[in-house]
Amino acid sequence: MVKKSPLAARIRRILKAISAPAQVSRPKPPLPRHLLQGRRAETHAAACLGQQGIRIIARNVRCRHGEIDLIGLDGESLVFVEVRLRTNPDFGSAGESITPQKQHRIITAARWLLASAGRTHQNRVCRFDAVLYDKPEAGTPEWIKSAFELSGQY
Repeated sequence: MVKKSPLAARIRRILKAISAPAQVSRPKPPLPRHLLQGRRAETHAAACLGQQGIRIIARNVRCRHGEIDLIGLDGESLVFVEVRLRTNPDFGSAGESITPQKQHRIITAARWLLASAGRTHQNRVCRFDAVLYDKPEAGTPEWIKSAFELSGQY
């Protein structure tokens, strides 16, 4: 009986892997226009907040309860930021789009974060800000500190 060499088997595996046809990955389709505008608004908001001294530590934190656009540190405070962009004034302003239901989802997501991955920030004072763009071409957004807060109903 002929004994097969482990080295020969290894070489065969390497040659087989090299000769296998490469899998071509398909390029991702481009994002829809509204998502691109929203991403640009979030990037611009992060830059504006950074100029005001807020250090952004996370972006687009998602959980089953909702999403937090930006999370930053302002001194000893942990700041959860909702970025809103309105391109059509027929549907109300950017500020009006942050409904009580949306506030509830953001607050619930923040609580989830603080109870899980964000435990290191549990003892910080939390603040919920909003950065509002009523026109996509507007250079400077409206920044509302403490746009909403926790209430007894949640």
